[in-house]
Amino acid sequence: MGDNTPIEWTDATWNPVTGCTKIARGCDNCYAARFTERFRGTPGHPFEKGFDVTLRPERLSQPLSWRRPRRIFVNSVSDLFHKDIPPEFVDQVFDTMETADHHLYQILTKRSSLMRDYVVRRYGHAGAPAHIWCGVSVEDRAATTRLRHLQQTPVPIRFLSIEPLLGPIGDIDLGGISWVIVGGESGPKARPMREEWALQIRDLCQRCGIPFFFKQWGGVRPKSGGRELQGTEYNDMPAWET
Repeated sequence: MGDNTPIEWTDATWNPVTGCTKIARGCDNCYAARFTERFRGTPGHPFEKGFDVTLRPERLSQPLSWRRPRRIFVNSVSDLFHKDIPPEFVDQVFDTMETADHHLYQILTKRSSLMRDYVVRRYGHAGAPAHIWCGVSVEDRAATTRLRHLQQTPVPIRFLSIEPLLGPIGDIDLGGISWVIVGGESGPKARPMREEWALQIRDLCQRCGIPFFFKQWGGVRPKSGGRELQGTEYNDMPAWET
């Protein structure tokens, strides 16, 4: 984590909180839980407490030290809207994002109603600043309630991360969505993604004029299946003016 990342759709990760709890089918084989739990009980290790929710106040100012503008994935190994994270700490995270506004921040959650409610309380219906983007993770059609919550969140860019894609999404309403990311699951217990599921989403994005990013097929390792969908690599994302 930090000022480099293998995640293709961002430049850096920032984790003022680590750890989470599983709340959905898409969490079953969580890569972050698998990685951090390897170090549980190791004295002095950053993940001595494994994947328990842990506040990292010493990291709150990290983006302020990065002078070059970056796309920053916020809490790549946690969820900023987890119930065990005090609202006051979330406020401090947003304070930093507002201060270090030369960066672009990408916030992704499965706790979509809590994110919506927080953004409305903080910014009102005028919405968040242009450099703060919000997204939700959706793994199958049953999880599309999160999409509706995202559509009610007043932010300039709303994005949808359909990863891991575990089933057909269907002909969903993408009104108000600016970007869609699709990817398969990775790890030793990775569940397969079918091509037709990904193609359906790609075609829907193309009909709606929404940037489509195909992150990976997944497999035992994230790059096992490559990144091409029917022979094409899709890297579209919304424009960002630094």
